[in-house]
Amino acid sequence: MDVFCNVFCPNNTHQSLLLVQNPSGLSNAKTLAMELTKENKQFLLDQRYLKMAMIWAQNSYCKRRQVGALLIKDKMIISDGYNGTPSGFENNCEDENNHTFPYVLHAEANAITKVAKSNNSSEGATLYVTSSPCLECSKLIIQAGIKRVVFCNNYRLEDGIDLLKKAHIAVVQIDLEE
Repeated sequence: MDVFCNVFCPNNTHQSLLLVQNPSGLSNAKTLAMELTKENKQFLLDQRYLKMAMIWAQNSYCKRRQVGALLIKDKMIISDGYNGTPSGFENNCEDENNHTFPYVLHAEANAITKVAKSNNSSEGATLYVTSSPCLECSKLIIQAGIKRVVFCNNYRLEDGIDLLKKAHIAVVQIDLEE
């Protein structure tokens, strides 16, 4: 099966990559690994981390939208987050009219603040998030030194993605739907 991936590079170029999974039909993992290019290996890692973020999103108590985020550096998870209320608040994200409370934190903000409280640095890391970042989260991403953002679903506004591109942060959207 062929998979398409949109890549927005820091130099403001856009590439659509055709990535072929297991082109020879061989099931031997060693043979397949030898055939894969560096880009295909990165794409497979991106897919796996995004799938993990999708699972992590299931921790959210929000009803309207569940979003998960993983912060990866040197192929290690250094932080994680999902959208929800701040510590000490009741785990209720929406009011009786299904409007999100203004104090609900986004998955990206939770992952970034969590790494800030640890001994890890997000400088040069990749953020995997199930929805594209909003403008406020994009500001945090820039300030945290994150150099790459990979997401699968579009947020309703694109101003966050536009800001990331303006800051020369690599933005990659991957469609996980098969």
